[in-house]
Amino acid sequence: MTDIINTMFNKAFMEELFKPQELYSKKALRTVFDRLAHASIMRLNQASMDKLYDLMTMAFKYQVLLCPRPKDILLVTFNHMDAIKEFIRESPSILNQVDETFRQLIDTYNSIPAGEFQLIRQTLLIFFQDMHIRVSIFLKDKVQNSNGRFVLPTSGPVPWGTEVPGLIRIYNFKGEETKRVEFQHGGSYVRPLQEGSFELFGDRVLTLGKNIYTASRSVETNMSGTMKSSTSHTKENIVPNPMAKEELNLLAKLMGGLELKKPPTSDYSFRLNLFTNDEEEEHAALTRPEELSYQVISIKASEDQDRNKELSRIMGEFQSAESCIQSTSKGEDLLAMMDGL
Repeated sequence: MTDIINTMFNKAFMEELFKPQELYSKKALRTVFDRLAHASIMRLNQASMDKLYDLMTMAFKYQVLLCPRPKDILLVTFNHMDAIKEFIRESPSILNQVDETFRQLIDTYNSIPAGEFQLIRQTLLIFFQDMHIRVSIFLKDKVQNSNGRFVLPTSGPVPWGTEVPGLIRIYNFKGEETKRVEFQHGGSYVRPLQEGSFELFGDRVLTLGKNIYTASRSVETNMSGTMKSSTSHTKENIVPNPMAKEELNLLAKLMGGLELKKPPTSDYSFRLNLFTNDEEEEHAALTRPEELSYQVISIKASEDQDRNKELSRIMGEFQSAESCIQSTSKGEDLLAMMDGL
């Protein structure tokens, strides 16, 4: 990561990026992305690179699309920069490069009007408008539909400086308010507590642009007028398939021995973990109902010789049957050839 960040924030490269210019084409962006990804000793094959690029583009499209106001694109960028700085805390020279770019962003974009931010946002959305790649983490959190399009929430904080919808004010030609009409907006909106910081350090408030794989995140969307949470979706998936244990039991019997007990402390055992990391496994263990508590299936193929012999006999029968089928098939082919003669 240090090598990639060092290349990404190279002074000459940053000076080129900050020059006024047209938006990069998709082909040019992909070329830059490939070269940055291979700036370190890390090497990715074509399939992995395609998936990484798709994830990057769709994640950024999601962040731009859900920005409460156009200027918040800058807060999203600052969240990216804050995350990058965490990777290089132990490299002062590279950290200085990143801070210098941070200051350039602040000096360049902090003072531009909201209209230009809106133009930037629309330009970015036009660039991504034909990309509808499905991402598993977005599908799981129900913020993306099966057709690859994102679901816009109808709840949460409104943009800073705006009011919660539900009131229409009517003015006369003198600019005086003459009437107020309330209406049902159908959502669940709240006022933001504070504006995100646009300085080098500070609370960005906005969570868009932060790591989407953090375990503590909670993405809420409204699919049909009712609030749904990814937390409830996770709870639905903790109920195990009852056939899974039976299949493991059958495998243990065939291989020669079934025993249910605590994991052995011997160095000759191994542990099969079906979770992506230890945190996910611990979370699953905490949320798993008591009645569904699992036991470890210990498979010992070397202890039960009788079962091993039985398994060998069954395998031998399969081989014999296969030989018979092959012989029959060859005989039929020979007869067919003779009939043709």
